Amino acid sequence: MLKNLKVIKTISVNKLDILKSRGNIQNRIARATSPPKECYQAISILSAVINLQHSLELLETQGVATFNKYVSRLRKKSTKAAKGLLMDVDFSKAIMLSDQAEKNGWEHPKLKKLMDILKEELDIDDFKQIKLINKEKKSENKKNKPKGRKIIVFTHFRDTLEMIHQKCEKEGINSVKFFGQGSREREKGLTQTEQKKIIKSFKVGTYDVLLSTSVAEEGIDIPSVDLVILYEPVPSEVRMIQRRGRTGRKDSGNMKVLIAKGTRDESYYWASLNKEKRMKKQLIDKDALKNLNTKSLDKIKEEEVNSTIIGKKAEIGIVLDDEDFSKVQDNEISGNIDNDINIDDGVIKTQDINNENDLDQFSNKNNKNNKILVYVDSREGNSTVLRALDTINVEVTIKAMSAGDYQVSDDVAIERKTAKDFVDSIVDKRLYKQARTMQEEFKKPILILEGDDLYSGFLSPDAIRGSIASIAIDFGISIIPTRNPEDTAAMIKRIAIREQSGKTTSIQIRTERKPVNIWEQQLFIVESLPNVGPVTAKKLLEKFVTVNGVINASTNELQEVEGIGKKTAENIKNVLDSKYLYFKNENKDKKLL
Repeated sequence: MLKNLKVIKTISVNKLDILKSRGNIQNRIARATSPPKECYQAISILSAVINLQHSLELLETQGVATFNKYVSRLRKKSTKAAKGLLMDVDFSKAIMLSDQAEKNGWEHPKLKKLMDILKEELDIDDFKQIKLINKEKKSENKKNKPKGRKIIVFTHFRDTLEMIHQKCEKEGINSVKFFGQGSREREKGLTQTEQKKIIKSFKVGTYDVLLSTSVAEEGIDIPSVDLVILYEPVPSEVRMIQRRGRTGRKDSGNMKVLIAKGTRDESYYWASLNKEKRMKKQLIDKDALKNLNTKSLDKIKEEEVNSTIIGKKAEIGIVLDDEDFSKVQDNEISGNIDNDINIDDGVIKTQDINNENDLDQFSNKNNKNNKILVYVDSREGNSTVLRALDTINVEVTIKAMSAGDYQVSDDVAIERKTAKDFVDSIVDKRLYKQARTMQEEFKKPILILEGDDLYSGFLSPDAIRGSIASIAIDFGISIIPTRNPEDTAAMIKRIAIREQSGKTTSIQIRTERKPVNIWEQQLFIVESLPNVGPVTAKKLLEKFVTVNGVINASTNELQEVEGIGKKTAENIKNVLDSKYLYFKNENKDKKLL
């Protein structure tokens, strides 16, 4: 049917082909005022196909228990795709057989193999599964193995995680579950505090086995372990390397991958190995690496120049036709970047900058030649944007931030979301919570929306548009679209230049941890005064010695401190001397003029 609708060219398609087709149809629906009925029909069929493929993957690689839990969630959905799939005769028969298999205690061979490995590694005494032939070998291994061994078991699905945990409890294996903050149905996600407690307990030896989803791959300080076990292989070479990197830090470590023969586990495993080989080959090839770096640098510079020219035109209100704009772009690529644009009788006159060093001077001409400073949240440590910022001569400082991903001034913080992350944050309700925090912490919050595949997911385009409208109108957050991480980096630099032009780069960072030391608390209190940043707060305390001295200072005395003018001094005294009127009801008779 999909072939007859011209959605796919052939019936021999894989998961990637189906996802691409779904994205194309979703984009077509989103961009059309009255999409044809065939589009909605195709979306429904594609959704059913994706559900079917996922079900098959669960049966092949995870087991009947995980598949049955997925079916129970599928029954709760009211979509045509889910209802149609459940009514299918063949699929209903598969559900019945799977349900019977679970009742009879049939498990995936991986689960039994995993228990065997864990018991052998942990030297559990009731390990009866080992054959008598291997008794002598096992006793020799016991002598060589140190006590207190730590093991991480990675699995992709949370249902499988729960299944493994229950099996470990039955077999007497001391394990703990570790997963992300996202909640679903009756199971709440782990908070950061809970995650830290689990990691600490695992580190000190309270638990021998850490059962984790992909959340433990990166960004979390997990101690080195003796063995990493993958319940299923992952097709990504990066994720495979990250998981392997959890072991063998201090001493030699091992990684074992469980693969179900004749299933997609085999293709995923070999795909990751081949990708890793290609990666290593490119790193060894000096010419390939040199070309890669040159192309990346040229691309980032082009993005930066484009944002510079477009921003300059927007400031002075010039509208160029396509021909003029193409000429400007040609000048950018050749290295001749517009420094000043003047209008004289409709003619645009330009002044050229002829080398790369002049580009930095142009970017910072109002910044007293200071390097642009951007604070980045610690959770963005592995971001491509971070590497791009470093390439375009931006000084990056990693901090733990309570709101936003990037901060360029006391007033401006930037939350960066890819199109997929934006849609996911709508579904799990993170978006509005983050928007509220940004609104409360900063005067000028900004949301950068990266990517052009916003409507390629399952979520309704109208729901996505409604969320964008809410962020802009209800929360007052500016939304800036970018094409890719390099474009995002160039945009962040441009915003930072505007904010830091002619100012010091000291920025008051919003962190979750309140100051503990007395001097930190003193600075924290003084920095909360109007138009007072870290530098000015320090000068005020040096001048008046105590916080009480700052509060009791007169307007004239405040003006004696460098950086505080008459208006700032008056604002400070106004805040300190005004009565607290929050309890007063607002005048509801006020009307918009």
